[in-house]
Amino acid sequence: MTYDLILRGGRVIDPSQQLDSVTDIAFAGGKVAKIGAGLAAGPATEVRDVSGFVVSPGLIDLHTHVYWGGTSLGIDAEDFCRRSGVTTAIDTGSAGPGNFAGFRKHVIAQSAVRILAYLHVSHAGIYGFSHRVMVGESEEMRLMNPVDAAAVADANRDVIVGIKVRVGLHASGTSGVAPLDIALQVADEVGMPLMAHIDHPPPSYEDVLERLRPGDILTHCLRPFPNSPATAQGTVKQAVLEARRRGVIFDIGHGKGSFAFKTARAMLANGFPPDTISSDVHALCIDGPAFDQVTTMSKFLCLGMPLPEVIARSTVNAAMALKRPELGSLKPGCVGDVTILSVADGRFDYVDVVGEHLIGDRRIVSEGVVIGGRWWHSATAGRFEPR
Repeated sequence: MTYDLILRGGRVIDPSQQLDSVTDIAFAGGKVAKIGAGLAAGPATEVRDVSGFVVSPGLIDLHTHVYWGGTSLGIDAEDFCRRSGVTTAIDTGSAGPGNFAGFRKHVIAQSAVRILAYLHVSHAGIYGFSHRVMVGESEEMRLMNPVDAAAVADANRDVIVGIKVRVGLHASGTSGVAPLDIALQVADEVGMPLMAHIDHPPPSYEDVLERLRPGDILTHCLRPFPNSPATAQGTVKQAVLEARRRGVIFDIGHGKGSFAFKTARAMLANGFPPDTISSDVHALCIDGPAFDQVTTMSKFLCLGMPLPEVIARSTVNAAMALKRPELGSLKPGCVGDVTILSVADGRFDYVDVVGEHLIGDRRIVSEGVVIGGRWWHSATAGRFEPR
């Protein structure tokens, strides 16, 4: 076989195959072609030396807001993905059935990186989210649009992966679980998973979890008090344990107000890590405290999670949550997306959403990206030049 690209001599970490080895990886026709030492290059093969670096399946950020220009919270997907090594960005409810067509035409279709989406059950998605204007779209029940949401989701199954709803004091006010119940009806109608946002009560963490089905996602799962998954004594709430047993997926969704080191330490100490790590990057947190996907991953590395487990929660676990097994893996035949990483040693200051600082000794850095079997960019000019 003739290869389009070979990455030579990197430490390939692919949790989908329990692979952690220094080897080569080759791509052809936009897909992973082969993994093995000393792969032979043809005359037209581009070869890049990545020795000394980690080669991971392309990172998947399961929670972003990238409807740039269409919503006040949206960021530019390509700028963000270049910085953080993300090859697949999942927009979580920025658009609803009333404005998804514009999101698809002007952002998703134009992007070099893969953008998939959870469709908001609210007609206009998350429309009032900025420093000066903060309107909970789920508080106004007249904006709930299950009929059109089902129709739009069904017509865009190639890019819509599920239904999104936000509930909590800030997102749904006194509407409680009513928006969640409507969103679940839509998810049932179209046969898709649901992603539920939770913030301050009402409703309670338990009220939300008890409604979620196997394969549904609770994002902001390690949020601070109130509505933390941990008790005041530092144990895991019974409803949380029961939800995991029945297959609910727990996602980080760091964002501006939804991740606390105190909660993370308690849950990890009890053997309850998140299923997926995501940034929830948007206009109000891209300059901190979330910053990007690799910063969020670095926080878990510094909390003691081994690097392969951190990578798993940003690749294969996210792909399984999306029901897209062709992503998040370097198995031959899978999509040829790769993120090249380094792990820097030093003294790094990380902060959570309540202002607690963690001084860590390691930082995950994005060094380069391959998308669809083609070299996309290096973080540092001149690095990994072809030979």
